[in-house]
Amino acid sequence: MEKCIYVVEDNAQLREIIEFLLVEESYQVKAYPNVASFWKEMHRHIPDLIVLDVMLPDGNGMDICAKLKRDAKTHDIPVMMMSANNYLRTIKSKCPAEDFINKPFDINDFVNRVEQYVGAHSA
Repeated sequence: MEKCIYVVEDNAQLREIIEFLLVEESYQVKAYPNVASFWKEMHRHIPDLIVLDVMLPDGNGMDICAKLKRDAKTHDIPVMMMSANNYLRTIKSKCPAEDFINKPFDINDFVNRVEQYVGAHSA
C-alpha cells in the first residue's frame, strides 16, 4: 500500500509542486490550503507523514505540530516543518517536529528527507 503524506501549504503553486514531486515518488498525497481542511481529514485518516507550513491563513503550523505530538493517536507521525523564515530555534522550542526545511528548498534534498521518514514505495 502506498504511503500517505499530508501537505498543509497555503501557497497554491508550492502546494502543487510538492504534491507533484511526491506523487512522482509513488506516494499518495493529500494537500490542504489551510488548517481547517487539514483537521477535517485528520479525523478520517491518519497519514504516514505530515509536511506543514509554519504560516497559514487560519492558523500556525507550530500549533498543529504541538497538538499532534500531544495526542497519543498522532504522536508518532513524523512532522516536517517548512518555512521561508529561518527561525529554527523558535520552531523547535514550540514543536517537536522531526525535521525542518527552509523555503525555497532543494527538490532532491526534500524528497530524500521525506524518504528518510516514510521510505519509498516500491511499485
